[in-house]
Amino acid sequence: MEEKDWLELLSGKNQLQKVIDMNQKTEKFGLALTEEEAKLLVERRQENLREQQRVEFGEGILPKLIFTFCDSPYIYQENYVETITRLQEIFYLYKNESMDELTDDELLDYMKEAFEGECEGSLEFLEETVLEGFARNIRREGNFFFGKNYKIRGGEKEDE
Repeated sequence: MEEKDWLELLSGKNQLQKVIDMNQKTEKFGLALTEEEAKLLVERRQENLREQQRVEFGEGILPKLIFTFCDSPYIYQENYVETITRLQEIFYLYKNESMDELTDDELLDYMKEAFEGECEGSLEFLEETVLEGFARNIRREGNFFFGKNYKIRGGEKEDE
C-alpha cells in the first residue's frame, strides 16, 4: 500500500470517528448521523478535497461545519446529510474562490449568517449568488474586504 493511501485511510478513520462523535452535540437539535451517513460525508470530503485540489491537516472542516450549522432552523433530520454534503462542497469551493484570504471560521461564520439570513436556507442562492459576490469582492479588494459591513485590518474587524 502506498504511503498516500495509508495516510488517507488513517485520516478517513479519524474523520469518521470525529463526525460520529458530533452526534452528542447535534442530537439536542434533533439531528444524528448513522455510521453509513457519516462514512458518506467523509468520502465526499475526500472527493471534494481532490476536486478542489486542497489538502487538510488535523481535524478538518467537517466537524466544525456540522457544529456551526446544527442549530439552523433550515436543517432537519430529513435533509441533514444532503445539506451538510452540499455545505461542505460549497465551503471548499469558496475557500479556493476567496483565495484563502479568510480563515475557516470566518468563512463558516459568513456562510451561516447568509444561509440563515438572506438565503433563507437556500443552498443554491448561497452558492450561486451570495458567496459568488462575496468571493468576487475578496478577489478585488483582498483581505481588506469582509462581508457587507466589515473590513479586516491586521486581524481585527472594523466597521466601515
